[in-house]
Amino acid sequence: MRSNSRIKLTPFFSHNYYSPVPIYDITVPISNELPTWPGDPAVQIRDWRSLSAGDGANVSMLNFGAHTGTHVDAPAHFIEGAAKVEALPLDALIGEVQVIEVPPDYREIDEELVLAQCTPEAQRVVFKTRNSAFWSDADAEFRKDFTYLGLQAAERLVEWGIKLVGIDYLSIEQFGSEKHETHVALLSHGVVILEGLNLTEISAGKYELICLPLRLRSNHCDGAPARVVLRTLD
Repeated sequence: MRSNSRIKLTPFFSHNYYSPVPIYDITVPISNELPTWPGDPAVQIRDWRSLSAGDGANVSMLNFGAHTGTHVDAPAHFIEGAAKVEALPLDALIGEVQVIEVPPDYREIDEELVLAQCTPEAQRVVFKTRNSAFWSDADAEFRKDFTYLGLQAAERLVEWGIKLVGIDYLSIEQFGSEKHETHVALLSHGVVILEGLNLTEISAGKYELICLPLRLRSNHCDGAPARVVLRTLD
């Protein structure tokens, strides 16, 4: 897969309303060139109707998996009979978040790093790693060597009562994991997992997180793409 443009993060200001607080869009754009998890559906965005073909309107058709690009995992992703994406609590998806910058030589976010960098009273934490640079790669192939969250680190965050954990690639778990222990450790305790962020231009610190996944209603809704932004705190 090849991307024709680099993903760039810039502060967003409304056209009709000036806000003194910068809003950073940390969502990875969904395009036909976007890498997906091996075995998941590839992204297909195409015309369904078009003015150029004589139709009365332009209508696009979208086809991609629930875990495409920037997305959330619901407990049902790895736990049979567990809650679907529509049941995720909004108070976990919106609120203060701590962005942790992980040194670039780390392949695993371990318990030692969590103890050193994370604030125990934080309710939401997002890890900025070397993964964010992958999104601007001109050859946008899926990367198996992404930095991930270790099981003991996940268990420590659960112990602290975390509501949401985010990371800047398509999975929070090491590629090739057979038991998906990190996912299960978080999801079994109601922790929302936010994956596929682009934190390239985000500095470590505290922000307001606004994460709004698609409100999908189905027996199959184990996750959903989301639009995610950060706002600086006063």
